[in-house]
Amino acid sequence: MAVIQSAERLLPAGLRGKAEPFTRSLATIFASDDPRNLAQRMALITFAIRVISAAIAFISQIILARVMGEFEYGIFVFVWALVVICGDLSCLGFHTTVVRFLPDYAGRSAHAEIRGLTSTARVFAMLSSTALALLGFLCLWMFHEAFADYYVVPLFVGLFCMPMIALGDVLDSTARAHSWALAALSPTYIIRPLLILVFMVLAVWLDEPHTALTAMVAALAATYLTTVVQFVSIVRRLGKRYVAGPRKLEFALWIKAALPIFVIEGFSFLLTNSDVIVVGLFLDPESVAIYFAAAKTMALVHFVFFSVKAAAAPRFSALFASGDRIALARFAGETVRWSFWPSLAVGLGVLALGHVLLSLFGPAFTAGHGLMAILFAGILAKALVGPGEVLLTMSGEQRLCALVYAVALAANIGLNVTLIPLFGVTGAAVATASAMVLEAMLLHLAVRGKLSIILFAFANPVKASLINGMDHHDR
Repeated sequence: MAVIQSAERLLPAGLRGKAEPFTRSLATIFASDDPRNLAQRMALITFAIRVISAAIAFISQIILARVMGEFEYGIFVFVWALVVICGDLSCLGFHTTVVRFLPDYAGRSAHAEIRGLTSTARVFAMLSSTALALLGFLCLWMFHEAFADYYVVPLFVGLFCMPMIALGDVLDSTARAHSWALAALSPTYIIRPLLILVFMVLAVWLDEPHTALTAMVAALAATYLTTVVQFVSIVRRLGKRYVAGPRKLEFALWIKAALPIFVIEGFSFLLTNSDVIVVGLFLDPESVAIYFAAAKTMALVHFVFFSVKAAAAPRFSALFASGDRIALARFAGETVRWSFWPSLAVGLGVLALGHVLLSLFGPAFTAGHGLMAILFAGILAKALVGPGEVLLTMSGEQRLCALVYAVALAANIGLNVTLIPLFGVTGAAVATASAMVLEAMLLHLAVRGKLSIILFAFANPVKASLINGMDHHDR
């Protein structure tokens, strides 16, 4: 709060009066522990982290592309995207189960359940991810001839990252469930990409080859170092918040909730990242590099949406558990507005600077400028309905949400497989954007049908909820 007041005093006298309502509101958000202000505070912190991380990721990708060249950079981004997808999916949804149940346990002071949930989630993630990595090693050994030679060894190295990626996801979710925004997001979105860049630059300085394999070794070292430090930090904070005691395991309940969430998040994650994988399967590494650079540049818009999702999940869970459906509808409407308007502003700015931004990767990468406009259309469609999938998941409608994502993912893969051979990277962008539009439409219909809440940037969800017959006693 003192920082905000100091910043306000630096403004010219003419602007100080106009800025006073904004700074007062901002000070209230950061000073109050009211649930709504807590959600807004986490959204703002998450947004700031994502801005920083987007800048770090963008700059690091430019440096990596310049260091390795298009061919080796294309190999690296394909392998790293595949490893991150598999690492995230290997948790089988258990990391989001922590966000689903922990706020409810905390509200009931069920500390035994909290201790059981947090420890079980970590152990489960490590075991499941290790099992999947071993399966990956077996597939590489048995079917290595099916992969291009230049992918095999980087994939082998990447598989060792999976247990730490999965454990990091559980630690992120544990921190998010407690609204520890910095502890939740900075390891994955700031520290790890910085370390990958630092280790790669160090390797180049030591005259190591400027190849995708060197970059994967740098990513392996960065992943392990980041996750181990994060583990020590989160366990220490949990020990201070909850005194030592017995652990109560409700594994059947957790896994029952986790598996639908796994399907939802798996479909969602694949929906966001499968385009790079399919491009890598059909086209050469140079095309992968150009498409990834365009998608990565346009992904600067995604951090807005991610920030809102990270802040909204615990609040959605708490409001649904309380039974206050009007408050749930009102907060859902706020999250849509938090998603749409910043996404529109950031997206237009990125598009305007697109050619310049892509040229930083190298002269050949400017061919991806047209792809950015296509991808932005899909991103904006998602922003129009906000974090609908989070609302459905936190409201116990995991199966319906999974169905929505199954349809959207099937459309995405089908369109990619059809359009990429015909139109190359342009086909990939059209397929991905079309799948995003379909996803947004289905989420809108699902939330309206099950929760009587109209998620749309230009609608009043509370009024719509009352019109749709919501119980007035919930107000």
